[in-house]
Amino acid sequence: MQKEMWRLAAGDIFTIGVVTVIGFATHSEANLAVLPRMLTTFLPLTVSWLIIAPLLGLFRPQITGNPRQLWLPVTAMLFAGPLAALLRAFLLNTVVIPVFGLVLSASTALGMLAWRGLWVWIQRAKQA
Repeated sequence: MQKEMWRLAAGDIFTIGVVTVIGFATHSEANLAVLPRMLTTFLPLTVSWLIIAPLLGLFRPQITGNPRQLWLPVTAMLFAGPLAALLRAFLLNTVVIPVFGLVLSASTALGMLAWRGLWVWIQRAKQA
């Protein structure tokens, strides 16, 4: 079961990476030249997620395999997003931009909902 949770966490991190790249692409900045700037969003968000998600039990099998619990990853990201915006501002020695925090939270919550929904579907297919 531990191996499954590592896969779930890897999928979470991959999802955060995909959402980060999509976010930069919406600003026509999805190329290797902006990779350092992408990391200033990806790393704080990943750290924030890895702090908040375990606190809400998002790596416990009874939650990760239950479709009725898919609201939890969304809720977790609504906490992790603002924390990430704060960490990012600290990292860049700048102020927190509230709209950025909101968009970061909402878009990543949507991405996490899609990924975790796929995870639930995969887990249920394995049991069938």
